[in-house]
Amino acid sequence: MATSEHLPFALKLFSALGCGLIAGVFFAFSAFVMNTLARLRPAQGIAAMQSINITVINPLFVMAFFGTAAACMLLAVFALLGWHQPGAGYVLTGSLLYLVGTFLVTIVFNVPLNEALAVVEPGSTAGESLWAKYFANWTLWNHIRTAAALAATAALTIALC
Repeated sequence: MATSEHLPFALKLFSALGCGLIAGVFFAFSAFVMNTLARLRPAQGIAAMQSINITVINPLFVMAFFGTAAACMLLAVFALLGWHQPGAGYVLTGSLLYLVGTFLVTIVFNVPLNEALAVVEPGSTAGESLWAKYFANWTLWNHIRTAAALAATAALTIALC
């Protein structure tokens, strides 16, 4: 295998693993974290989610989330430039699923919801009112980004085969 062929393979592998890792993180929220927070009183749920939203901004998660997006951007370019190559359609599909369905959904929907939650006082009436809307909307968008990351993992894994 020539050196120039190693980079696309490594990017596909890194991206597939990154998409799978992010899918797993988001799946955990859809499967049990949000349900656990729903069992708490609103003030407790808000405080817990505020803490999670602060703690998630750490080097490991940021590297996985943004690094996977950067690798998927490069892969999308490689797929378009090498459209005649076997698996290019899977590479482009997987990359776009992550970039649009996971990364963009997070930035456009989940992050603004988190920012709105960050400024409310957990025990306030405004906080309690926001929590009900936040919970439903955030969870819906989380389901979408989880499914997109999982589908991206599948497409990129097929491309590796």
